[in-house]
Amino acid sequence: MAGTERGGHKAARTIRQRHGRDFYVRIGRKGGQKSRQGGFASSKIGSDGLTGLQRAKLVGSVGGTKSRRGSKTIDIQRVRV
Repeated sequence: MAGTERGGHKAARTIRQRHGRDFYVRIGRKGGQKSRQGGFASSKIGSDGLTGLQRAKLVGSVGGTKSRRGSKTIDIQRVRV
């Protein structure tokens, strides 16, 4: 089952049994404390004058407007009336 969603859930269950229910919380905390870049959740104001959250919102909106998907069109000949 390696590489499947079901296998992932099974592995997570085993990890929690071996290392405790708060395993993922602890390793996430360690990574966040070690981080020095700030990240998207940072409230620190960067050189552009924006916080991490504001920057993420701005960049996400730009990415959303430049979506690769075209506009939805309807093929008239395939529509039954």
